[in-house]
Amino acid sequence: MKRRGSYLLACLVLAAGTLAGCSGGGGPGKTLDAFLTGWRAGNLDQVGFVTPDGDGVPASEVVDQIKSLSGELGKNPPKLTVSREPEESEGLATAEVTVDWTLAGDVHWTYPTTVRLSKVEEGWRVVWEPAVVHKDLTAGDVLAVRRLPAPRGSILDGAGEPIVVPRTVIQVGVEKQRVKNMTQLVKDLDAAFKKIRNDTGGIDLSDLPARVQAASPTAFVHVVDLREEVYLKIKPDIQPLDGTVFITTKRNLAPTRSFARGLLGTVDDVTKEDMDNNPGKFVVGDQIGHGGLQGKYDDRLRGVPGQSVVIERKAPDGTVNDTELFRSEPKPGAPVKTTLDQRVQRAADAALVGQKNRSSLVAIRVSDGAVLAAANGPNGGAGNLAFTAAVPPGSTFKVVTALSLLDAGKVGLDTMVKCPRTFPVPGRPPVKNSDFFELGNVPFRTDFAKSCNTAFASLAPQLGPNDLADTGRTVGLGQQWDLGIDAFSGKVSSGGSDAERAAAAFGQGTTQVSPLAMAGVTAAVARGQWKQPTVLLDPAPAKPAPDGPRLKAESVDQLRTMMREVVTKGSGTALRDVPGEPVYGKTGTAEFDNNPAHTHAWFTGYQGDIAFAVFVENGGGGSAVAVPIAEKFLRLLGA
Repeated sequence: MKRRGSYLLACLVLAAGTLAGCSGGGGPGKTLDAFLTGWRAGNLDQVGFVTPDGDGVPASEVVDQIKSLSGELGKNPPKLTVSREPEESEGLATAEVTVDWTLAGDVHWTYPTTVRLSKVEEGWRVVWEPAVVHKDLTAGDVLAVRRLPAPRGSILDGAGEPIVVPRTVIQVGVEKQRVKNMTQLVKDLDAAFKKIRNDTGGIDLSDLPARVQAASPTAFVHVVDLREEVYLKIKPDIQPLDGTVFITTKRNLAPTRSFARGLLGTVDDVTKEDMDNNPGKFVVGDQIGHGGLQGKYDDRLRGVPGQSVVIERKAPDGTVNDTELFRSEPKPGAPVKTTLDQRVQRAADAALVGQKNRSSLVAIRVSDGAVLAAANGPNGGAGNLAFTAAVPPGSTFKVVTALSLLDAGKVGLDTMVKCPRTFPVPGRPPVKNSDFFELGNVPFRTDFAKSCNTAFASLAPQLGPNDLADTGRTVGLGQQWDLGIDAFSGKVSSGGSDAERAAAAFGQGTTQVSPLAMAGVTAAVARGQWKQPTVLLDPAPAKPAPDGPRLKAESVDQLRTMMREVVTKGSGTALRDVPGEPVYGKTGTAEFDNNPAHTHAWFTGYQGDIAFAVFVENGGGGSAVAVPIAEKFLRLLGA
């Protein structure tokens, strides 16, 4: 505020009665300065006021009126600057003041206002009226701020097409005064919702009666939000029920509820926790990203909300009308472009339908490492297990062990390697094969195709202490990745005891991977060189890992032959008649605790330009559980 220096105001008793105030001696400018200072401070005791009719007004009343007129803006008083000095004429002075309100996001609403002053015997007084705050304000008005949401940026697929767009949603609720029989209503709703369990993951109605009982008669008691296409499946069942009510709205959604849900995240109403963790950033009713790409890149996607300053004015009938005074237009959010292929993603999601255990299927384009699909189950999953799981790979890791043995010249396709039922290893129980099968003395390719643990454990001493870890790094395991979102690149056992090295040879011990990491290994074998998987094109990750070395052609050729024989005459024969190009792969069954009956189910493989990995947590055997999922995925792609 423009200041003229300190001055002393003489206190007086106004002639109109007992209204205490102070007059401005020495000209209207000093009184104007005192008024502007008091406005910002919320204390006008040193300023005298009169109405336009000349009646005295208590300073405390002016303070109250300014507070009321300013509404929510009053929390941060405006900057006030004299833009035109008072001009005197016949006992009146008129000045112009610039009012500068700072709104959320450092947006400024600036406008001129006129301040009039009246000269009396004791000095100058401010002529008070609501128009001093803003020319359009009258008694009883209130300034309010309306938040204008910004259009949310889309998440795009690899072709640049939007994945997440506004889609119609039906909010299903109950209105208490319409309910005739609460018990029957819950029973009927539950029966209807069971028909769409695969679309919703299940809907819990256990607390509905209590929530309805506690609500007012006309309140909307929320039950569930359903995509329009899902709602239409059960509309005939729930629309006629006594008590049900429906609201149609729009939400930013992917094509289906499960579509890459763990990777993409969700867009939901802001929660109290969100607001507490980000003071002043959100308001009730905002839509923000939670989890996945929606959560990590929420600031980019959400854009900058606009603001509208309005006058709230009550009409004689009690309704409140808004008159807009200022508008700051919202800035739309920027898109996030991924490498996803919507057709491949739908196939991956569909392949996991019906899985009750946590599961994932991730697919990578062999030629460039682009992630085409990241599916999680059940029902889309609660997190991005496809990228972040840190679990033993079981026999899928034999791809890495075989590559290490081939590179070292320790075996070839037809090297004879015994496959007994068990194999003794100091420091641990004997290594066994699934169901204690044995093959006798067979070519290494047969050990691989049939997934013989004992054969691989017997070969472990032929590798150096760090050979598996070194080979693993050539195909991306344990490297520092940057995908722009959390991902586990794996951790390969290094050194250790004879027992640890034997276990590591068939994917047990301390070795851990993610499904994405194993798909990356498989893509490296198919390509002949590892490339870090990519899922984000814009914004591009800052420091992606460099490409790995070219793999030895002789070793890779033999490894591909063995991976093909897994499908043609080994543990993955259910895939040999899948349409299209030949399928290559490796099954896996991984123990993860002290109970041998507890095993993860794995399959990793490739067909044409698509490499993929299937994982089912505590799912059982790879051949029995993971291979059928892989078959369904590939058949859907070929359909």
